Amino acid sequence: MGVINVINPFDQSLVDTVASAEVSDCLAAVHRAHSAFATWRATAPRARAEMLRRAYELMTAEHDELARLVVRENGKVLADAKAEVTYAAEFFRWFSEEAVRIDGDYRRAPSGANWLLVSREPVGVSLLATPWNFPAAMATRKMGPALAAGCTVVLKPASDTPLAAIAICDILRRAGVPDGVVNVVVPEPPGAAVSAMLASGLVRKLSFTGSTRVGAMLLAQAAERIINCSMELGGNAPLVVFDDADLDVAVDGAMLAKMRNGGAACTAANRFFVHDKIHDRFVDAFAKRMSAMRLGDGLDPQTHVGPLISRAQQDNVATAVEGAVAGGATVVCGAKRAGDTSFGYHPTVLTDVSFDADILKREIFGPVAPMVRFTDADDIITHCNSVEHGLVSYVFTRDVGKGLRFAEALETGMIGLNRGLVSDPAAPFGGVKASGIGREGGHDGLLAFLETKYVAGNW
Repeated sequence: MGVINVINPFDQSLVDTVASAEVSDCLAAVHRAHSAFATWRATAPRARAEMLRRAYELMTAEHDELARLVVRENGKVLADAKAEVTYAAEFFRWFSEEAVRIDGDYRRAPSGANWLLVSREPVGVSLLATPWNFPAAMATRKMGPALAAGCTVVLKPASDTPLAAIAICDILRRAGVPDGVVNVVVPEPPGAAVSAMLASGLVRKLSFTGSTRVGAMLLAQAAERIINCSMELGGNAPLVVFDDADLDVAVDGAMLAKMRNGGAACTAANRFFVHDKIHDRFVDAFAKRMSAMRLGDGLDPQTHVGPLISRAQQDNVATAVEGAVAGGATVVCGAKRAGDTSFGYHPTVLTDVSFDADILKREIFGPVAPMVRFTDADDIITHCNSVEHGLVSYVFTRDVGKGLRFAEALETGMIGLNRGLVSDPAAPFGGVKASGIGREGGHDGLLAFLETKYVAGNW
């Protein structure tokens, strides 16, 4: 068994090491989850709920320690890490409440010939694959509903950021979750191990958060076994500022939509469409805020933006900006790498970006805001919907009716109306088109781990 070195993206120091799971280790985890399933599904919903509630309380008590761990393995600033841990813990609290609300139905058939009895049962062993950008929250957003529903799980966190996920699994153990119900594996490289787990015949649910490219590959593999899938994939969020928007509200919302997690979020605003009448004032105010952000070590309280996760990601962001500038974009601020050994990239604002610029067709996943000036409010809908992704959009206007009509026309699963944050444990998170299948959070998140059973009878 090999070892994975977990590296701090700021200074490349060694944070910790974890064992690299072999294919056999991953299959053993699946078998443990399968063996524990019968007992766990029969555990009373209230008992499952109380364990999740205790896990929430433990995460809350250990909040600061977990947040610092997230900073060290992920690089994000401490304020973002604290917000993430709070958000992550809320999934355990929310689904502790949902565990006792698994519904069913009992009614007479319209013909009167028989009764219709509908119940919901846990889908079974669930393979949960999470990304590096929210190592705590993505783990709890999947484990919370799975455990509440009565499923056992095998969690595969990203090998870049496995430590928070491992710590949360330990919290669940201390909260009383029995052995075998929660299993964590970190194979590197993951491809062969994930394929083997899906092909085992024991995994009945795959919940994946990551890139559209990898998600499509996993869907193809899952299809061979007809495995139930939930996919939260990439995004390319438009942010539209109409001429009647409240400038202060729009700038505040745009900063949150763009710079939460340093721009490394599938929900990050990626394409800024600003009406000609407000464009210059918006850009001036927004760029002033962006240029004032200090890039550095996430543990330093004076830091506003941490490094990207890797040199490869830094290269991707730099290449996107360089291509935009070569295509005619103007740099208002940023557009440069950190001057030290970190993987940082300075917050960047670009103007004079054309509607067909390549940077608008890709998910940047970094602190870069390309600005496009528009005049036709009807035409901008076409541009918003012109990409393959459809996760989230942001709309700023004082006219709520106009905003809601615009939201109805947008091809995205979520819309932030006059706000730059949509994520909430009580809300159904997910997208359309190439941004995924299914929803996480809310009651929908619980239903994703349940199968519907219908009994017809005349008793």
